[in-house]
Amino acid sequence: MELFFKAIKQNLKIKTFLGTSANAVHTQIWTALIAMLVLRYLQLKSTFGWSLSNLAALLRHQLFVYRDLFAWLNNPFVAPPALDGIHDAQLVLDLG
Repeated sequence: MELFFKAIKQNLKIKTFLGTSANAVHTQIWTALIAMLVLRYLQLKSTFGWSLSNLAALLRHQLFVYRDLFAWLNNPFVAPPALDGIHDAQLVLDLG
């Protein structure tokens, strides 16, 4: 059990629990477990040699970059593709 909490604190940066009720603590632990499960799944699907802590840290930096997740997982040091005309058109508000 101690190893579980150590992994949560190291990889998910949970320093303290947000609530004091049992339900709040359970919800935060379940959310951390789901996040760890997703990270582990991405680590296993990747062909790049990710450590779990590096994957968690670098994934935080990529959250607001538009790119294919699995392409980034397998080749993380390639720049994201430039947005084409289709995506640029989505950013324009058409008032006509």
